Amino acid sequence: MEIEKNKESNEPDFAFKSVNYQFMLAGIAVLLIGFVVMSMDKEPYGFGFYGLTLGPAIVMIGFIFQYFAIFKK
Repeated sequence: MEIEKNKESNEPDFAFKSVNYQFMLAGIAVLLIGFVVMSMDKEPYGFGFYGLTLGPAIVMIGFIFQYFAIFKK
């Protein structure tokens, strides 16, 4: 199976552009920050504000970054 070439140049057509990859890396960074925030909770079993509210909200924002990274045209 051969990769399709762009008609104007000799570069192959990729599914994502560099902007998409930048959004993906930013989303991964936000996800990691969210998990670190969840692990910083001092309450037992993570039942404090960081573990139940702030951390999951940051992780959700990271997944939204990933969504836009995939669907950005």
